[in-house]
Amino acid sequence: MNPDVAADLKDLSGTLESIEAVADLPALRAEIADLSDQAGQPDLWNDTEAAQKVTSRLAHAQGDLRRLEELRRRLEDLPVLYELADEEEGADADAARADADAERAKLREDIAALEVRTLLSGEYDPREALVTIRAEAGGVDAADFAEMLMRMYLRWAERHGYPTDVYDTSYAEEAGIKSATFQVHAPFAYGTLSVEQGTHRLVRISPFDNQGRRQTSFAGVEVAPVVESTDHVEIDEKDLRVDVYRSSGPGGQGVNTTDSAVRLTHIPTGIVVSCQNERSQLQNKATAMAVLQAKLLERQRQEEQARMDALKDTGSSWGNQMRSYVLHPYQMVKDLRTEHEVGNPSAVLDGEIDDFLEAAIRWRRTQAAAD
Repeated sequence: MNPDVAADLKDLSGTLESIEAVADLPALRAEIADLSDQAGQPDLWNDTEAAQKVTSRLAHAQGDLRRLEELRRRLEDLPVLYELADEEEGADADAARADADAERAKLREDIAALEVRTLLSGEYDPREALVTIRAEAGGVDAADFAEMLMRMYLRWAERHGYPTDVYDTSYAEEAGIKSATFQVHAPFAYGTLSVEQGTHRLVRISPFDNQGRRQTSFAGVEVAPVVESTDHVEIDEKDLRVDVYRSSGPGGQGVNTTDSAVRLTHIPTGIVVSCQNERSQLQNKATAMAVLQAKLLERQRQEEQARMDALKDTGSSWGNQMRSYVLHPYQMVKDLRTEHEVGNPSAVLDGEIDDFLEAAIRWRRTQAAAD
């Protein structure tokens, strides 16, 4: 085998060993055994919410173990592929070596993607995520852009097999959305998507301008960790204003004949959340309360971070404008923090954002180390 190839395989093996150590394979296998035992209990579904947590965590733990074992198997198979290529002659040898090189490159890419997970070590990083998208400056183009971003994240989740729940969508009058809130049900969804928080900018020829002028519009993304019972986020009922109203669809059309949608206003902070996806007012209020708790938890986390930054005399400047999507006069999506860019906005807006997420997670770790 070529010495350079052998050195590369050794390097890949070392990286994978580090990932396996962080994942703690014996503990992961023990957790799967325990969750499998819980999932097999006859009274599991007496508590639907607890049952869903057990089965979801089991599926993700099994997926994590399967992914690690598959990477290790592929890495152990690679030397065999190169040995088989060395035994071939002429064009057959070249083709076999090219196949082995292609598998090595893909394996490096897959290991690097999994390595990013080991960088998510924040207190709330393992949580599921609540994402809120709001149209900002730019009128109808901003509302349309906000809906494009919502679709981008939902497509990203779909590509990975992560279930999502859309809790509230406030439609704009002409096109697009004023705001939307949805939950991504996957371990480490918060740690992964938290780097998306900030202002996104779109530059394009406006489809809503009859003179065909170029328009710049903005949309904001907020990401909060889903609250767990151990968080103790207390909300005094006296601090809440509760409004009920009818759910509405695009263009303001009513989609519900009863006042089942619920809007909660947290008076001390001014935070407003809504939920209209459940059938009953009681269910919508419970879901809206969970969203409000998550937003208060994220606010608390940001305040703590701000105090830490002040003590270090460093500012966290990456929370504002963070990515540009340019559709005219050229095609490009660029992250303003990491400098990562691609020339295919259509693919990005269709949910292919893993490279941006990985680059931002690595960048954030580097910034934290520098501080």
